[in-house]
Amino acid sequence: MSRYLVVAHETVTNPKLLEEVKAVRRRDDQAEFVLLVPATPVRHLLFRRGGHEEAETAARRLVEKARAMFSKEGVELMDARVGPESPVEAIDEEVRTRPDYAGFVISTLPTEKSRWLRMDLPRTVASKYGRPVYHVQALPDWSPGDLP
Repeated sequence: MSRYLVVAHETVTNPKLLEEVKAVRRRDDQAEFVLLVPATPVRHLLFRRGGHEEAETAARRLVEKARAMFSKEGVELMDARVGPESPVEAIDEEVRTRPDYAGFVISTLPTEKSRWLRMDLPRTVASKYGRPVYHVQALPDWSPGDLP
């Protein structure tokens, strides 16, 4: 089995993310997926809801929402969890725990709105781990709907 780490937060419900996960599975019929949602502080979110202390609660709600959406579309997640607020730290912690990931699927907001792209997250992960990184970027007019 090939395990892929899917990393998303506000874009966890973006249909393009689900399409990319399905594309990875078509390329690798042994692919399994683990979802990681960093507990991004609310002050950093484009679509703000709640207070600073609610970052982990919001991330947990996103995990559950993603589980349901992925399952409905025929993609079962091996696991889904909340990580530290920094996406780099969250990925590093996950890879230390499970170093056998075959690759990563990273979902971001559009370039002009994405803190993760300003951090150059996809390239950072690719250079740090030397494994494929599939970057999914939400369209400029994409909206998350009713995120927590």
